[in-house]
Amino acid sequence: MTAVSVTPAPVPEPLRCSALAADLDSADFRSGPLRRLWGEEADDALGRGMREPILRAIAADDGALATLGRLLVLGMPQPRVAVTTALPRLGVEGLVALGLATADADAVTPMALLRPQSFVDADGIGEWWIASDLDEVALDGPLPADHVLGVGGASRTLAEIIMPIEVDRALDLGTGCGIQALLVSRHAGVVIATDISARALAYAELNARLNGVSNIEFRRGSMFEPVAGEAFDLIVSNPPFVITPRAEGVPEYEYRDGGLVGDALVEQFLRTVPAFLTEGGAAQLLGNWESRAPGGSVPFAGLDRVASWVPAGLDLWVIQREQLTPLAYAELWIRDGGTTPRDAAFTPLLTAWLDDFAARGVTAVGFGYVLVRRAPHPKGEVSEPLRRIERLAQPVSNVGGALRYGLAAHDLLAEGMPATLVTAPDVTEARHLLPGNDDPNVIELRQGGGFGRTVSVDPALAGFVGACDGELTVMQIVAALADILEVPLADLWADLEPRIRQLMLDGLLVPAEDAATEQGLVGSAGSP
Repeated sequence: MTAVSVTPAPVPEPLRCSALAADLDSADFRSGPLRRLWGEEADDALGRGMREPILRAIAADDGALATLGRLLVLGMPQPRVAVTTALPRLGVEGLVALGLATADADAVTPMALLRPQSFVDADGIGEWWIASDLDEVALDGPLPADHVLGVGGASRTLAEIIMPIEVDRALDLGTGCGIQALLVSRHAGVVIATDISARALAYAELNARLNGVSNIEFRRGSMFEPVAGEAFDLIVSNPPFVITPRAEGVPEYEYRDGGLVGDALVEQFLRTVPAFLTEGGAAQLLGNWESRAPGGSVPFAGLDRVASWVPAGLDLWVIQREQLTPLAYAELWIRDGGTTPRDAAFTPLLTAWLDDFAARGVTAVGFGYVLVRRAPHPKGEVSEPLRRIERLAQPVSNVGGALRYGLAAHDLLAEGMPATLVTAPDVTEARHLLPGNDDPNVIELRQGGGFGRTVSVDPALAGFVGACDGELTVMQIVAALADILEVPLADLWADLEPRIRQLMLDGLLVPAEDAATEQGLVGSAGSP
């Protein structure tokens, strides 16, 4: 196992956090100013692990923003006098007391990164300051096992899919640096943030104090243990779902490895979470799942396995975004820990991963989003639960809004078809004709936002969608189409009705009375 960090955890002392926030604000330590300081190309290069372009761009700049950029964004020692000038309220001693740096008479050496992270949600544009452990670039080597990750790709993905809903109580399970708890706190009365890592909780609490957020409570423990007997309106989790061999010499990174075999952690979460949801409460998480064909038997698809973990009476929406072979998956996560094929440790790690997958007959590993909801029953009836299991590879946007609308449409359709529908504002129609033909042989409806779906339709359904402008009722449109197409009304309605329902669930058609509201949910992009 990789050794744990020798760097102490941060100390989230309130007054010093406030002083640091004031200094960062005075220096304009934000994404936009930093990007303008060293240029877009250099900023993009940092995302690929290269800091030299930034260093060259600000080599002659000794100002506060450049000093803090080198110290906190790049994780590089800076002259003590320059840091003292850049942090007039906190001072070097305060930075050291927070556990974010060490210092001697001449230099200040960072013990953590602190980077601005912008976001967009229903309330507008904002930005957090997020502290986390030094990354591979700053460490110039592999990560320690107790590494606390900053805002990475998975964090941004989860932030994009969280539904924009107001709730009383929310839970961020496995909070890490606390970014999800911060985002959810904007629309929740109280957020409980849990993690098995005391180090992660220290960072999360520091980040909350640094950003002036006071409605988050931090608790240490594994999985649901810290909230036993409680229920929540919204549960979000970016759990340590990475499938890792339980073998000697394989690093067990706390931020990504839950300590279980295969995809058992995701299974445990989904089997357990229903007991912690209020009526109408929802849980959203990211996860991996294995497709297996043990002993040459019939393959058991990963999505089928996920569906089997959630009781039939609950709403379930699973979206698989990608699928990797065992080899591609192993290489991805070995590199993520800072080990490359040039390193002697790479081949033993790869062998351990492939042997582990072979032992369970794993043929592929899927990645995606899972939404579980305890459906609301305002009138006491039990409606048919939503069960959507799908694969989506196309670009997506405003996924949280699309998920929220899909659930709302499901609830509405349980009461019957709305009287009047309108076409969502992001829907366009494409017609494909063979040369010399006047009639299209393919008609497609294309969704510009949400899940970016493309739906093939026939002339009858295309005509229906084209007439949904809020002026005529659903049945008036269908009756007119029956006359035009010279088909019995009952037959046409039997054909169109299930497909109209599906277009509503997909967000291409919305109730007329909700059109203005849902335009913001389904038709527009906007993600943290």
